[in-house]
Amino acid sequence: MHKIYLDNAATTPLTDEVIAAMVDSMKTFGNPSSTHSFGQEAKTLIENVRRLIAEALKVSPGEIIFTSCGTESNNMIIKSCVRNLGVERIITSPMEHKCVAETIQEMKNKDKVEVVYLRPDKNGDIPLDKLEEVLKSSDKKTLVSLMHANNEIGNLLDIEKVAEICRENGALFHSDTVQTVAHLDLDFSKIPLDFASCSAHKFHGPKGAGFAFIRKSSGLKPLITGGGQERSLRAGTENVSGIVGMGKALERGLEKMKEYVAHIQEIKRYAIDEIKAAIPNVQFNGHSADMEKSLYTLVNLRLPFFEPMIGMKLDMKGIAVSQGSACSSGASKPSMVMMMLLDDEEMKTTTPLRISFSHSTTKADIDALVVALKEIAAGR
Repeated sequence: MHKIYLDNAATTPLTDEVIAAMVDSMKTFGNPSSTHSFGQEAKTLIENVRRLIAEALKVSPGEIIFTSCGTESNNMIIKSCVRNLGVERIITSPMEHKCVAETIQEMKNKDKVEVVYLRPDKNGDIPLDKLEEVLKSSDKKTLVSLMHANNEIGNLLDIEKVAEICRENGALFHSDTVQTVAHLDLDFSKIPLDFASCSAHKFHGPKGAGFAFIRKSSGLKPLITGGGQERSLRAGTENVSGIVGMGKALERGLEKMKEYVAHIQEIKRYAIDEIKAAIPNVQFNGHSADMEKSLYTLVNLRLPFFEPMIGMKLDMKGIAVSQGSACSSGASKPSMVMMMLLDDEEMKTTTPLRISFSHSTTKADIDALVVALKEIAAGR
């Protein structure tokens, strides 16, 4: 069976170039913390990647801290803000990734932090006027944590505006940029945010490698202790091959960004048009069908019938998609994002589906998906 992968928002396949770079890096076996030549060869590999990332984001290399993934980065940033920087209040949204939502909930339960949720509108947008209002309502030291692009519906946050609002009101700003690094041109020298997170496997790098952007002199302290690695912010021997793979994937993504964006945008438009034509009354969640207001790499639709096994049925036809984020797959209840956007009747009578693309996605892949969806709809 020819298999089709349309779940790139969950993870992306490694390219041959990334695999080759990782394999080659494994020959450099020294510990990066060792002072002899073997260690320094490994240290050079990871510092080269640190400089590459810093140049891409227009920040200092010292502000890039290697971690295992976006989840670890988000945990480190949020927990240290509370426990080491004296944050007493967190402003966030109920539409955040689970690693952010659950970490903030832990801070509320264990550290007695006040949490304010900005309720999104019917399209999934965060009301920035409300953010400004809440920030002005208290003198408590505050962290604002809002993701750049929603991982389920693709809605884009105006992080430049949010960063400005936070700075004007003396608040710290953290953004989960896992879905946007290497997909959008980000310049953190012009966006005054304090913290951001990234995971390599979202842009054709390896799993188990990521980084945190931590603005210089923030005062953050480590969650993982026991060594002076990563500017003493993340103890433990660095994942050299994973970091090298992340660097190669980012380098390739930046070099090909214009080409990749044009191709994926064309695929997304084609998918929207073909699905609309094939499935009467199909709806699109959030702004995912709006090319200007959503991330170009995904679309989130709502089929006009209830089929809880849609993901499995498509998988049996060789097509991989998602009924939500990867972290909520297999769950018996809808994701928080869908619960915020859909009413009870829509929950019972429609089926959300996330389709996400990469530079290797073809129109033939979309054609096969459309045929499969029509067959499933007809067989009910």
